[in-house]
Amino acid sequence: MLNSMSNIQDKVVIITGASSGIGEATAKKLVSQGAKLVLAARREDRLKKLQEEIQNDGGQAIYKVADVTSHEQLAELAAYALEQFGKIDVLVNNAGIMPQAFLFKKKIEEWDQMIDVNIKGVLYTIAAVLPSMRERKSGHVINLSSVAGHNIYPGGTVYCGTKHAVRAISEGLRQEEAMSGTNIRVTNISPGAISSELLDTTSEAEMRAGLDDFYQVAIEADNIAHTIAFAIEQPAEIGINEIIVRPTVQVG
Repeated sequence: MLNSMSNIQDKVVIITGASSGIGEATAKKLVSQGAKLVLAARREDRLKKLQEEIQNDGGQAIYKVADVTSHEQLAELAAYALEQFGKIDVLVNNAGIMPQAFLFKKKIEEWDQMIDVNIKGVLYTIAAVLPSMRERKSGHVINLSSVAGHNIYPGGTVYCGTKHAVRAISEGLRQEEAMSGTNIRVTNISPGAISSELLDTTSEAEMRAGLDDFYQVAIEADNIAHTIAFAIEQPAEIGINEIIVRPTVQVG
């Protein structure tokens, strides 16, 4: 049942990485509060299933297969959202990968993938939605960083670097838009250990074993979805700029 009293009601929200984990949980949370969703990911079967589930429950959702490493596909995604709904109120920049390995392992292909998805993907998606938001003088960009964007640990050096970059991009965008008077809000959310498919992107056996142990304390993706909803539903004059969400028992 939709909550018609929510400040999220009728907002058009693009979610990248919507096919699982935080993206899927966020889609379900926001549509329950009346958002109109534009779901994006690479796995069409997952997107179609989620869209059907949402529509069967009375919500509004469309989807488009998109790879965040392609700025052309993201431009098409933004254009599709505008064509279908006439505006873009919120971007949830959620797509990301987390392959972990010590630098001496020289996992150069994985470094390139992380930079392409975790940094360039964030920039490309922002670039796709920003023109229409600036034209309307309204919008909200939510970037998913990580506690790895605050801390650095052995084996996670490149991943931590990409998530530090997301925080820097978020703050830089916030300052630019505040200075320009566009009323665009920017929120950086840094999750700790969250149950998702993110661990599956680490193939290095030693690192995966350590991560599996660390993630024993992981909390459900729904908790990040609630955090994202909290940031969106604040009055337009209030910007929630930075949130860290960890399991209560997580140390690092």
